Amino acid sequence: MSKIDSEISKIKFTCKDVRVAYSGKEALHGINMAIDDRGVTAFIGPSGCGKSSFLRVFNRMNDTIAGCTVTGEVYMDGQDIYAPSLDPVLLRARVGMVFQKPNPFPKSIYDNVAYGPRIHGLASNKAELDHIVEKSLQRAGLWEEVKDRLKDSGTGLSGGQQQRLVIARAIAVSPEVILMDEPASALDPIATARLEELIEELSQKYCIVIVTHSMAQAARISQRTAFFHMGDLVEYGLTTNIFTNPADPRTQDYITGRTG
Repeated sequence: MSKIDSEISKIKFTCKDVRVAYSGKEALHGINMAIDDRGVTAFIGPSGCGKSSFLRVFNRMNDTIAGCTVTGEVYMDGQDIYAPSLDPVLLRARVGMVFQKPNPFPKSIYDNVAYGPRIHGLASNKAELDHIVEKSLQRAGLWEEVKDRLKDSGTGLSGGQQQRLVIARAIAVSPEVILMDEPASALDPIATARLEELIEELSQKYCIVIVTHSMAQAARISQRTAFFHMGDLVEYGLTTNIFTNPADPRTQDYITGRTG
């Protein structure tokens, strides 16, 4: 697999001239970006600006959309993730994803978390699988709430609990990256606050990239923020700088509410 020159070791992804098109119509125009190995990177911008399209570049989920093409270069730890020899299924084990609407499988809480480790052969016996399930639920801040009802359906949990279950399912296969596409948009304020606390905890161990429509959320939980507008990456930098001293007037207009 092709490699790039070793860049700063704390960089997880390097993107060069990334373009995404749907049926030939370009939705993202030549994005260049490097994403840190730890912490939270937030993507903000108006609806339809390309945030989610770019997020899906990192685990090749765009491959599953008919008529969608991705060009340019995307490297993860120096490895070309669009190389023909790379298996997208194995990539998605390394790069987990949490969607806008909680999507637990119609299975028990236990089987939701055990699903990935089973199909990837990460446990050689029941005891090992039990350990992975418990550890993942603990990391997702859900163990104490569900430990006595692991056989109950995951779909019977509250919205906030379902989203934490989905996060437990994602981290059960020991990913390096967690992508989140507006993970709090369907949650109430209390569940959102709990989810944000969890994201902060997980960011010590994982590279987290989050699309959010909430600028306040981006300001609270991310270290770096990227502002997208009409398919362009307008500005990218430290979150504090983006929100207090943006370099581009388009960023300033969006943050102050002059444009949406």
